[in-house]
Amino acid sequence: MSKKILFMGTPDYATKIFEEILNSSYEIVGLFTQPDKPFGRKQIITPPHIKQYCLDKNLDFPIFQPERLKGNEEAKSQIEELKPDFIVVAAYGQILPKEILDIAPCINLHASLLPKYRGASPIQESLLNDDEYTGVTSMLMEEGLDSGDILGLQYLKISPTMEVAEAFSKLSEIAAKLTITTLDNYETINPKKQNESEVSFCKKIKKEYGEVDFSNAKKLHLKYKAYSYWPGVFLNSGLKLKDITLLETSSTNLEGEILSFDETGVSIGCTRGSLKIASIQSPSKKAVNAIDYIRGQRLSGGNILK
Repeated sequence: MSKKILFMGTPDYATKIFEEILNSSYEIVGLFTQPDKPFGRKQIITPPHIKQYCLDKNLDFPIFQPERLKGNEEAKSQIEELKPDFIVVAAYGQILPKEILDIAPCINLHASLLPKYRGASPIQESLLNDDEYTGVTSMLMEEGLDSGDILGLQYLKISPTMEVAEAFSKLSEIAAKLTITTLDNYETINPKKQNESEVSFCKKIKKEYGEVDFSNAKKLHLKYKAYSYWPGVFLNSGLKLKDITLLETSSTNLEGEILSFDETGVSIGCTRGSLKIASIQSPSKKAVNAIDYIRGQRLSGGNILK
C-alpha cells in the first residue's frame, strides 16, 4: 500500500518537487499553499504557482489555503482527516506549529547546505556571498527555524555566470530527486544533528536590497546574480541595470564612467573593476538596449552613468 503524502509548498521550486512525488509510488492526499494574492500593476488576484499547476492538470485532491497555521484548529483537523504518513514541505511560506508537526513526520526540502543559511532567501544568499557550492538539505522539521535534524544533502556547484533563476531551477530538480530518496530510505536514515556553531541566517528580501552603485564591480555583479529575478538591481536614480557581465576586478576608474560601448552593451568603470551592461530600463519605461539608452541620453565615453 502506497504511503500518503500531504504536500505544503507555494512557488515553482515547490511545484517541481510536488510533480516528482506525483510521478512516484507515493500518493498525494492534499495540498496546503498560500492564499491567492494580487499580482502586477493591475493587482489581479493570482493563485500560487503550485495551485495553478494543479488546476491546469485537473488534479483531484483537496487544496487548502489558510492565512495562518498557528492556532488554526480547522487546519489541524483537515490534516488529521487526511491521515498522511508524511508531510513534505518546500518553500511553503509559514512555520509549522507543534500541533501539526506532531501529526506525522514533517520533511522540509531547504535550498541550502544546512546549517548554513537558515531562513527565507538561502539561494540568493549563496550567490551574494560568491559561494563555490550550494545545495539542498532534506531535514526533519521541529519548532525552530530550519533547525531540525538532517536526513540528506545534495550539492550544486555554482558557475561564475549562474543567476538566481538558473540556481532555483537546478536546485528544484535536485530537491525533487532528494525528496524521493529521503522518503524511500526514511526508515533506515540516521538523522544528523546540525552543528550550531556553523549556523547563519538569511532574511526575506526587500525591494531596497537591489540598490547598487559603481564602487565595486564584483559586488555589483554578485548582487545582480542574486537579485536579477526580483527586485533587480538599480541605481539611486531608479535606473535599472540588466544583463550584466563582469569584465574584470582590478582596474581603477571613475565611479560609473562610460569606458566604451558597442552593439553588445556598454562597458562601465567602477572604483574597482569594470562590467558590461547589455540593457537599461528607466523608471516606468520598458528596458532598451544599453547602446540605445546611451545614444538617447547623448552620453559618450568619459561621461558618468547615473
